[in-house]
Amino acid sequence: MSANNKPNEPEKIEEIILVEEIDIEIFAREDKKPPKAKRYRIRVDDKYYVVHQHSIMGREILVLAGKIPPEKFILTEKIRKGGVRTITLEEIVELARHGLERFNTLPREVQEG
Repeated sequence: MSANNKPNEPEKIEEIILVEEIDIEIFAREDKKPPKAKRYRIRVDDKYYVVHQHSIMGREILVLAGKIPPEKFILTEKIRKGGVRTITLEEIVELARHGLERFNTLPREVQEG
């Protein structure tokens, strides 16, 4: 039996390359799709945070940025060449999405009267 035909060896279908850490803002600026990574550096308003997951809920981004309670804030994402879009608290954001640049927050205005 040759070395290439080992019994009980699973066949490699697709190899996924994981990078240690990427800054999604840099990939967006260079108009490149970010690869899968172990950590993602994201910008919320003027501060940077590192998250250890490929996707994150809007609520989690707000809590990470210290916007508590998250229900009192609006979260938006800036997409390169795509404008700004509001993210709901329960919405899942894929961090390795092409063009995702950064996040911004705004306080929800409570009108009295």
